[in-house]
Amino acid sequence: MRLFTCPACHQALYFENTRCERCGRALGYDPSTFCMRALERQGETWNDAGSGDAGPWRFCANAGQAACNWLIGAESDGDYCAACRHNHVVPDLSDEENVSRWRALEAAKHRLIYTLMRLGLKLATRAEDPQHGLAFDFLAETPLQPKVLTGHDDGLITIALKEGNDVERSRMRDQMGEVYRTPLGHFRHEIGHHYWDLLVRGSRFLEPFRALFGDEREDYAQALKRHYSQPHKPGWQANFVSVYATSHPWEDFAETWAHYLHIVDTLEMASSFGMSVHPRMTREAAMETDIDFDPYSEPEMPRIMDAWLPLAFAVNSLNRSMGQPDLYPFVLSEHVVKKLAFIHEVVRARD
Repeated sequence: MRLFTCPACHQALYFENTRCERCGRALGYDPSTFCMRALERQGETWNDAGSGDAGPWRFCANAGQAACNWLIGAESDGDYCAACRHNHVVPDLSDEENVSRWRALEAAKHRLIYTLMRLGLKLATRAEDPQHGLAFDFLAETPLQPKVLTGHDDGLITIALKEGNDVERSRMRDQMGEVYRTPLGHFRHEIGHHYWDLLVRGSRFLEPFRALFGDEREDYAQALKRHYSQPHKPGWQANFVSVYATSHPWEDFAETWAHYLHIVDTLEMASSFGMSVHPRMTREAAMETDIDFDPYSEPEMPRIMDAWLPLAFAVNSLNRSMGQPDLYPFVLSEHVVKKLAFIHEVVRARD
C-alpha cells in the first residue's frame, strides 16, 4: 500500500479517507489510476476538483453504507466498484452489528483488491468466469446457520462475519494458539487458494510446487484431521512459515502466499515514507536497508528480502518499546524464503 495525499492541498491521507481533514474536499479512490481524487459535485456525479477535466464519476453503491470509497465511471453499467463487484452475499444490513463487522471486513477486502490489481493478477467476476470467477460471501452465524467457517471453494471465498469483531477474533486467536489473526490476513490466505487454482494447477509450475511444498494429491480431509489431532512436530519452523502451513501443501502455499502479500504491500508503504534502516549499534550489513524501490515491480526476490528482514526487525523492536506484540511475529527460514521466491516467480509469470 502506498501513501496517499489530497490532490487539492497535499494533506497525507489514509486509504479509507472519504474527506480531507485539512481542506474539507470529498475524496474518492480511483482504481484505474491507483490514486485518490479530490472531488466536487456536479449534479448526480463528481468531477476532479483540481482540473475539472477528469471524471465524471459516481461512488460505488456501497458508499451508502460507509463501506467503500471507490469510484466508478459515471457511464458504467454497474453500480459497484472494481472491489465490490466481487461480492456475492452480504449480511443483513438492517442489523447495525452486522454493518459494523461488514465494514471492517470490507476495509480489509479493498486493501486485498488493491494489492491484486497492483500485481496485475486476473480478477474475473463470477459472471465473467462462472467456473473460477472470484466472489465473496460474508456470512453471519444464525440459528439456521450456527457455524460459519472461513474458506475457499473454486473462487468463492467465504468470510465469517465474526472476524470483523476485534473481541471475537482475539478470542479465536487465543483458542487456536495463533500469533497473528486479522481480517486482511484471512483474505490474503484464502486468495492464495484461488491463485493456486489459476496459476499453478495444470501449469509448468506444478512439479516445482510439489518439489517445494509437497504433493497436493494427499487426502486433504485426512491431512487436516491429523493436523488438529496430533502434536506439532518439533523443528517445523525450518520448513514452514506457520504451524497451519504444516497441515497440507495447499495450506502451505496459501500461508506462504499471504506472507508474500504482507511483505510486498508493507514494503511499498515503507518506500512511500522513504524509510531506511541503519542501526547505530551494529555494522552488520544484513541489518541495513534503504527502501527506495517499488516492490510490486521488483524482478529480484533477494532485493525484496534484503529490505524486508531489517524492516521487520526494526518495527518489531519499535512495537516492543510500546509494550505491544511483534508486528511481524514470524521467522523466515532459508527454505521458506525459497517458497516465497517461487511465489514471486509465479506472480511475475502471470498471463
